[in-house]
Amino acid sequence: MPGIDECLLEAMRLPGARGAALVDWTSGLALGTVGEFPGGDHEAAAAEAAEVARLTAEQRTFTPDDGDGTEAADPPVEDLIISNRDSYHVLRFVPMSFDSSVFLHVWLARSDGNLALARIRLGEMAGRLVLG
Repeated sequence: MPGIDECLLEAMRLPGARGAALVDWTSGLALGTVGEFPGGDHEAAAAEAAEVARLTAEQRTFTPDDGDGTEAADPPVEDLIISNRDSYHVLRFVPMSFDSSVFLHVWLARSDGNLALARIRLGEMAGRLVLG
């Protein structure tokens, strides 16, 4: 089972990958980073992505309902996709038994990135990731 460094290096093998990070969305801290990020500042990118993740995860509108009015298990959101003219940002929440407050953030160049493949692979990576 891969740790943080192995997982981030695997993410960088995705077509169009420009940068990857594992971020704690409650604190906004990057637990690991590789590659580049907009503005050249990994910590600022992690804090900004964490704010978006936190706002999304805390909204009841985006929380799955199991049919009887109770909320489903954490994390409440699988992933977020933010697109702009030249890139995609994919934030994949990592399910954990003790605390689901981390996500994988991958920055993909739009010209050669494959969004569908990135979602699939990030889901696989999140399931195998071992922290600690």
